[in-house]
Amino acid sequence: MEQKVRRYHELKQLQKETEQELSALRSEILEHFQEQGISELDVGEYRVRTIHQERKEYDDRKLYEALPDPGVWRLVSKADAQKIAGLIKLNVIPAEKLEGTFSIKQVTLVQVDKK
Repeated sequence: MEQKVRRYHELKQLQKETEQELSALRSEILEHFQEQGISELDVGEYRVRTIHQERKEYDDRKLYEALPDPGVWRLVSKADAQKIAGLIKLNVIPAEKLEGTFSIKQVTLVQVDKK
């Protein structure tokens, strides 16, 4: 068991280091794209693209006020954008009822594919 715990710890440390390096590289790539005014670039055998997305960030208090039905609130339990989107798609919650309960956050993703 000690060997498993040790390996788990090593992998978590490696994961942390990898995520930090990925974050730094992502920032550098986005900075380069922004400086060049581009959204796609071929680099050697790789194609790099940036993808802009909008994500909804719900306010728990406003959402609770918009969904006073305890049965519906139990389905949501907290402001989880994916759950809420699913409930809207299933017509459990009307989208109009949620107006003003969220803010839109702009997110830029970096996608690197091998050609």
